[in-house]
Amino acid sequence: MSIIENLKQLDTELFLYLNSKHNSLFDFIMYWASHKWFWIPLYAFFLFLALKYFGKKVWIVVGVAVLAIILSDQISTQLFKNVFLRYRPCHNLLIQSKVHLNGNCGGMYGFVSSHAANTFALASLLFLLFKNKKKYFGIFIFTWACLVSYSRVYNGVHYPADIAVGGILGVLIGAMMYRLFLIAEKKLLNE
Repeated sequence: MSIIENLKQLDTELFLYLNSKHNSLFDFIMYWASHKWFWIPLYAFFLFLALKYFGKKVWIVVGVAVLAIILSDQISTQLFKNVFLRYRPCHNLLIQSKVHLNGNCGGMYGFVSSHAANTFALASLLFLLFKNKKKYFGIFIFTWACLVSYSRVYNGVHYPADIAVGGILGVLIGAMMYRLFLIAEKKLLNE
């Protein structure tokens, strides 16, 4: 068996172990943790912080945040899912009967998780923006990103590797968008 096949097997075994640990309380929590509209109040809080700490420059923060989400979402879908074509656990006929599916299965392919890429892109960007302004913000924001990402394994729609690589992709995009923010801020100050 090749190294890639061994890694896929380990990933599947870890997924089945983690996904098997469920109960009705966590079914409820993890279902909503994966739901994008559930987090609207949190996004409003992020906007409030951006207004508070960046004032008139808030439009730059919003612009780079939106760009981070668009990039992470499109790259995770177009460059990964549509290239690697790795079935989601809930669509994998070899393990489908063992998967605890908590909600909808989603699209056919899951590598990498767009939820993980998107939340970690936003978390990384906001962490870099607020790290010197808000104590414990990094712990809060990355806990949120981890919760949303783990909910995808719990709900039966992603393998752990989908989450890990999606998270790494998100962190890289968030860091790039922070650099873009600094460039835009500097250009505005020079005008």
